[in-house]
Amino acid sequence: MSAPVRPVLLVVAHGSRDPRHAATVHALVRRVGALRPEVRVETGFLDFNVPSVQGVLESLDAEGVRDVVALPLLLTRAFHAKADIPAVLAAAPPRLRVRQAEVLGPSPLLLTALERRLYEAGLTPADKSSTGVVLASAGSSDPEAIAVIADIAREWRHTGWCAVRPAFASASLPRTEDAVRRLRERGCARVAVAPYVLAPGFLPDRIARGAAGADVLADVLGPAPEVARVLLERYDAARAPMAVAVGA
Repeated sequence: MSAPVRPVLLVVAHGSRDPRHAATVHALVRRVGALRPEVRVETGFLDFNVPSVQGVLESLDAEGVRDVVALPLLLTRAFHAKADIPAVLAAAPPRLRVRQAEVLGPSPLLLTALERRLYEAGLTPADKSSTGVVLASAGSSDPEAIAVIADIAREWRHTGWCAVRPAFASASLPRTEDAVRRLRERGCARVAVAPYVLAPGFLPDRIARGAAGADVLADVLGPAPEVARVLLERYDAARAPMAVAVGA
């Protein structure tokens, strides 16, 4: 008896005019493929880059693919996860069974990835108790997404950092530079900025500018191995028998 065909994993990225964005997305997708070579992984973009999500879905349908797990490459459940992506998936060819996976965050693995980036930028575990960290995200007008970032900052603080404060590059306050200043005022010996973003672009560049007064600026999460593992966790959960197909 043959094994069931695994659904295609379609990574749905936002897209950007900044070429670093797509390059980072593709690097992450390659890492996912290396971790699980038996799973076919495709990439589609909502805007600015090709191929589009709709184009990938139409190509898969033309090939005879019938099961797809669409995974939003997002860290919080904000507007894109709640509105844009479901609308695009609902317009998929009718013969495709498309299930939308959960967004990547929050996840303990993402906290591990954040610390990986901070250590790569020069910190050591021995620095934690004297270092204040700014958890700098892109920002959102969605209160649920903002609350999630605040919760992550509180959780991360309990792992031994001097302090952890959230900051936002757009839509919400405080900005990165304000959070850096407050950590200085709190008396932390050093201040580090950890971008809670997946790929370079306009808002991550704004975070970097706001980190000018910090001692350490970590890189974006990008193709960190922990991020790739979260993608596969979300894929596995979505392909479970109880997952509901979009439009079902």
